[in-house]
Amino acid sequence: MKFIGKLLIWILVAVLIAILALYILVQTRWGASQVSSWITVNTDYELNFDLMDHRFSSPSHIILENVTFGRDGKPATLVAKKVDIGLSSRQITDPLHMDTITLHDGTLNLSPQTAPLPFQADRLQLNNMAFNSPNTEWDLSAQKVTGGVSPWEPKAGKVLGNNAQIQMSAGSLTLNGVPTSNVLIQGELNGKEVVLSTIGADMARGSLTGTARRNADGGWVIDTMRLNDIRLQSDKSLADFFAPITTLPSLQIGRLEVTDARLQGPDWAVTDLDLSLRNLTLSKGDWQSQDGRLSMNASEFIYGSLHLFDPILNAEFSPQGVALRQFTSRWEGGMVRTSGNWLRNGKALVLDDVAVAGLEYTLPQNWKTLWMDPLPEWLNGVTLKKFGLSRNLVIDIDPAFPWQVTSLDGYGANLQLGKDRQWGVWGGNATLNGAAATFNRVDVRRPSMALAANASTVNITELSAFTEKGILEATGTVSQLPQRQTTISLNGRGVPLNVLQQWGWPALPVSGDGNIQLTASGSVQDKAPLKPTVNGKLKAVNMDKQQVEQTMVGGVISTAP
Repeated sequence: MKFIGKLLIWILVAVLIAILALYILVQTRWGASQVSSWITVNTDYELNFDLMDHRFSSPSHIILENVTFGRDGKPATLVAKKVDIGLSSRQITDPLHMDTITLHDGTLNLSPQTAPLPFQADRLQLNNMAFNSPNTEWDLSAQKVTGGVSPWEPKAGKVLGNNAQIQMSAGSLTLNGVPTSNVLIQGELNGKEVVLSTIGADMARGSLTGTARRNADGGWVIDTMRLNDIRLQSDKSLADFFAPITTLPSLQIGRLEVTDARLQGPDWAVTDLDLSLRNLTLSKGDWQSQDGRLSMNASEFIYGSLHLFDPILNAEFSPQGVALRQFTSRWEGGMVRTSGNWLRNGKALVLDDVAVAGLEYTLPQNWKTLWMDPLPEWLNGVTLKKFGLSRNLVIDIDPAFPWQVTSLDGYGANLQLGKDRQWGVWGGNATLNGAAATFNRVDVRRPSMALAANASTVNITELSAFTEKGILEATGTVSQLPQRQTTISLNGRGVPLNVLQQWGWPALPVSGDGNIQLTASGSVQDKAPLKPTVNGKLKAVNMDKQQVEQTMVGGVISTAP
């Protein structure tokens, strides 16, 4: 019995010596190489580390130095100067579930291809790490990351797991191409839901703070968000700039505040923007709101050829549509002011009062094409219940027929300028007059026009102007049918007989001043020549009683003997 007891003691001593030797060897570079090689050969992962350190002063921790870890044949998932693994009694039943894993001074690359990882932890701690998550819905790259995830249970396609508390800070972070710095994020994962209770970052030389959450369907809810002193330059058009919002299932904005922002793109810009938006949901190219509000002002706004100074916009949102409480702006040297409503039922914009004063506006070269283009899908019609023009200058530089009107005044009521997504004069009445005008190099004074429109016809009840020596007066009608059949009756008294030559009528065989009577009709259609459709009669008599009568048929003149 004594022999057996001594033998057991010597065996136990030998085992302890072997364990101690193995313990010492593993903490050498040769031992680290052997452990790395064994894991690489016998698993689907590659592991390399220079040294393992364990101290009895902290017996539950193992420290690996200069670690590289990843899947076989794939780029490294982890590169770190030091990995501190905290162990607990749980390793007895679940060896790959750690108490803590702390990563120091390295890079962690997490993507759908790297998950699931073979281990988990009650807490994953990052200390001065770089973090990359490419090829996911959040294309994320961060540097100088410090923080933790608790618990950390990575799964396939979900590198942070299904349920976890998150608290991290980063020196710099780029999310979906948007760079930020000094970032702080606190929140939690609940299955497919993400709750960000704290968001803070320096972005585009300004700051961002707020709270938000992502629903299980992928839609986002912004409870509060504030952007201060943003200075952002983008290489995207305005439509592309906001395109990421349109790809979301929904975006619900509780409160969004923007203060002193400056944004710029290739064909758009806004400076000194202050904006407050409340209670608005964007979803599937549409919006919903019960009691939403928008207040916005800026020093300058540019979109293509549109250039506004000091625009101010106040609007309210409801299920019925948008109530435009105020819109004012300086534009093209003048001022524009209006209010009204956009009605969801019928997609109609009804402006109660429009005032335009002091404008110096040159029409864009393609204004005729723009006039024929259909309105946006959200805008079926446009109606001005009341409008007023005062002291405006309007210029068209079309070389085929240039014109301008100075000191243009006007007023009207119930003027329907859009119908069935087409611009036009579909209803209402208007009166326009100016101090002077030039039409294709013919100067006139006191031009005036009055019209009344309905569903079938635009009636020009008055059209007059003083020429150098006489007066021109006319009336006319324009059909609302697609052929746009137009008739005009013009009388000129004491006018130069060549006044019509610059407006398309051939030169007359008599000259001087005199009286003119003209009746003509034609079809004014887009992308179709006018001249072949014109039929008319002209009679002219000069001061010497010389007279001529001409007939135009299909744009061809014949003169009576």
